Amino acid sequence: MADDERVRIRSDADIILARQKGRALAGRLGFSATDLVLITTAISELARNIVLYARDGEITVGCTNSGDPEGIVVIAQDAGPGIADIELAMQSGYSTSGSLGLGLPGVRRLMDDVTVQSKVGGGTTVVAKKWKR
Repeated sequence: MADDERVRIRSDADIILARQKGRALAGRLGFSATDLVLITTAISELARNIVLYARDGEITVGCTNSGDPEGIVVIAQDAGPGIADIELAMQSGYSTSGSLGLGLPGVRRLMDDVTVQSKVGGGTTVVAKKWKR
């Protein structure tokens, strides 16, 4: 992806930077103001999961390669503890940290296409795409 922006995620300040970079790219791509909010919220949720569960990871934002429809892709990667049951983790209200359990289910509602790959003890990769309307 030619316009890739990568942000190492270890703290709240990194979450803000990832949001800013994602919002700027989505703006350059011509997403609506509403979609900008949805995209930046999804980035926040993904980055917050990295801080909470893995402590260190990376958010990458870029253009989708598929061309039509044009879109943005957000990739969250970490080498943390992994997710034992992805299906359960994608259910609203499920949390292992005592939170509201809105992270991954929220990302799924905010974005158009979300895939999660995880291995217990081997980290997690979430790929979330939003198509320009």
